[in-house]
Amino acid sequence: MLRLRPYRRSDAEYIVSWIKTERIFRFWCADRFENYPITADDLNDQYENSEGAEDVFHFTAYDEQGIAGHINIRFPNKNDIDTVRLGYVIIDDSRRGQGLGRAMVKLALKYSTEIMGAKKVTIGVFAENAAALNCYLQSGFVQSGDIEEYSINGETWNCLELEYTCQDA
Repeated sequence: MLRLRPYRRSDAEYIVSWIKTERIFRFWCADRFENYPITADDLNDQYENSEGAEDVFHFTAYDEQGIAGHINIRFPNKNDIDTVRLGYVIIDDSRRGQGLGRAMVKLALKYSTEIMGAKKVTIGVFAENAAALNCYLQSGFVQSGDIEEYSINGETWNCLELEYTCQDA
């Protein structure tokens, strides 16, 4: 059974080890890090020292086999506590295809709505990342209509804006 716990600095070694290619790296972080590859120290430094770091909550997913994934939840607008955003979603590359991504997203949605009181949860996903897009759609997200273009390694990628609205909202 998958569970979430607060992120620990020591989790960074696992997380960065799952990012085996620059394509996966960009699917995961878009342009939030300048250079690939990143180290555990790079990840921890961003989490601790970036602007707005106090408004981001980082989680590690785990089960009986150990650490399985990572996700964060943040307030994209300090004046809107009814909306949160998921980000940096990643599953251990050796365990992909087992439904862990969907399970982790469902846990994050539950935390967002039941604990944080969010009425809406948003996430961005590249259309080119079909597995992640499918995971989010199966988790109850719908496309909001907004598309942002990114230039990634000479290619143009479309980032789709998705949202999940709490049924009690």
